[in-house]
Amino acid sequence: MKDVAALAGVSPKTVSNVINGVVFVRPETKERVEKALAQLDYVPNFSARGLRNGRSGVIALALPDLATAYSAETAHHFVEAAHAHGWGVQIEETGAEPAREQELVSRARASMVDGLVLNPVVSDEFALPDDPLQVPPAVLIGEVPQSRLDQVRVNPELAAYDMTTLLIAGGHRRIAVVGTPMGRQQTFTSRLRTAGFRRALEDAGIPHDHRLEIGCEDWSPRGGFHAVDAYLDHERMPDAFFCFTDSLAIGVLSLLWRRGVQVPQGVSVAGFDDVAHGEFATPPLTTVTWDKRAFAEAALDRLARRITDRAAPVSVLDIPHTVVERESTRRV
Repeated sequence: MKDVAALAGVSPKTVSNVINGVVFVRPETKERVEKALAQLDYVPNFSARGLRNGRSGVIALALPDLATAYSAETAHHFVEAAHAHGWGVQIEETGAEPAREQELVSRARASMVDGLVLNPVVSDEFALPDDPLQVPPAVLIGEVPQSRLDQVRVNPELAAYDMTTLLIAGGHRRIAVVGTPMGRQQTFTSRLRTAGFRRALEDAGIPHDHRLEIGCEDWSPRGGFHAVDAYLDHERMPDAFFCFTDSLAIGVLSLLWRRGVQVPQGVSVAGFDDVAHGEFATPPLTTVTWDKRAFAEAALDRLARRITDRAAPVSVLDIPHTVVERESTRRV
């Protein structure tokens, strides 16, 4: 830094101000410093900086399944939003394995990362220290109900209720849902979206039929394809399929095409998450959408507050959602 200051004809403090970007520096001075940085190929020593302020400049983002389109889009928005805070992002895949979540919590407690963005899918996925001041800075972006960490979410029960209500308003009565709880690990996402679906039926006076709930542990196109393929081998076609993710819905569209069923003429199909693959599917998917960039920014704003103030009150924020009606559904 002293070499940069000497070349630019400024003080080391001015160089620091330019690098950190928190203090105003006159444009002409900033330009001289930036030229000197480039000429000397200056690289900040983040390890040394961390020794001074106790921070690494890195946060961790943990998602259950990085292979999904939703995870890819979510990671993109979080990385972009993290840059505004001056953070690098370490991306991890947890796969609903408690040991992976626990390892990340331990890293944060050891100050290897400054904070965590966690997306647990089952309630007992990780344990937190009993002492609140020993809990690392973290924010949850999943649906797991808890009271110890800040949380940003899209209300899954209400969003599923709204989608089901839209299908009912379109004249559909036999609505099948794809992704309902099954197996040993029943995720809160599937349980809450199923609850919203059932409540919408009840409010519309439509009897609940458990045969229209299609369990699926693999929330991928392949999982949706095989779950509905097996279902249609022994059940008649419903009026509509409401899939708990767009990835599931894309698999269902493929399966229906192979069976010679036209969408939406033969059956309506709806998804959840509004990923780009769904918007450009054939036909484009009706889905639940929200502002993913605003979602990421809200989560990281809460993480930044938590890093600065460990004793701040815990907050839960619901990001507004809307239902986007596209060509994969019709009104009958």
